[in-house]
Amino acid sequence: MRTPLKLSAAAAATLLALTTLTACGGGSPAGADAKDGNIKIMVGGLDKVIYLPARLTQQLGYFKDEGLDVTLLTEPAGVQATTSLVSGDVQGVVGFYDHTLDLQAKGKQVESVVQLAHAPGEVEVVSRKAAGSLASPKDFKGKKLGVTGLGSSTDFLTKYLAVKNGVPTNSFTPVAVGAGQTFLSALQQGSIQGGMTTDPTVAQIVNKNLGKVLVDMRTPEGSRQALGGPYPSSSLYMNTDWVNSHKETVQKLTNAFVKTLKWMSTHTPEQIAAKMPADYAQGGKQLYAQAIKDTLPMFTKDGVMPADGPATVERVLKSFNPNLKNATVDLKKTYTTEFAKKAG
Repeated sequence: MRTPLKLSAAAAATLLALTTLTACGGGSPAGADAKDGNIKIMVGGLDKVIYLPARLTQQLGYFKDEGLDVTLLTEPAGVQATTSLVSGDVQGVVGFYDHTLDLQAKGKQVESVVQLAHAPGEVEVVSRKAAGSLASPKDFKGKKLGVTGLGSSTDFLTKYLAVKNGVPTNSFTPVAVGAGQTFLSALQQGSIQGGMTTDPTVAQIVNKNLGKVLVDMRTPEGSRQALGGPYPSSSLYMNTDWVNSHKETVQKLTNAFVKTLKWMSTHTPEQIAAKMPADYAQGGKQLYAQAIKDTLPMFTKDGVMPADGPATVERVLKSFNPNLKNATVDLKKTYTTEFAKKAG
């Protein structure tokens, strides 16, 4: 079993370039081929609960059962993971589905092949110090708000919450602070007044009384309330050309992920937490299990895209994204259910 690597953007790019030259003899980039079932997947934060199925699939041995040798790499934000895919350094990304629409508008054809979640799993929080002046997204004006990265899904959703509540996107400042300890530090030090993050960071913020929840999108109900419908988020997405030329491999990957989703739906948060690396539970085992419990409702059980999900994502993105506002997006080309339905 390969172990995950936690790398900076620069280090990841260097390592991936070196492993590509070694594996392919200096030939085509890793994204162009995947010999002997060797697959590289970039995850927009391996220790985030919203992307838990990636590491859990490896822990359960389901990749190996399918004859695949999968290396999981990690970046702090989904936008950086997407860059790795477009440049051909990896075969797939576990990140938010909304990037497939953004990329199509930029002339890149990428599609979700396994839809891991039908809600964002994201939470807008406010620091304890700023709670008096930041009671809802209507108060975003003039604030510094944390996001994992500029152009990331947290950035997208923050801008939507602002627009929905009558706040222009140029009237507040998004600050790229990553997740985990970097987000916690930014909140504590006052360099941000609030921000969007996920578990286990949310659980630590509440447990340490550093702040409180403003908008909770960890459940389908919370997603509908905040965004007006289901918002398919965490997914395995890949370049469409690569999918079409490696269908057998993509089916094996999908089989493994869908088995994990089914396993998650029949096990307790404590059982799931016990399968994960110990260092993922930085706030303690009990708090980590609670973080998983709070986030579990976001996950699908079959990996199939919810029928009305893509339209919600398009509506949300078009409300603020200048690249998409006047673009014609072919939603049917941003995802496929072919592999997940066969896996089911």
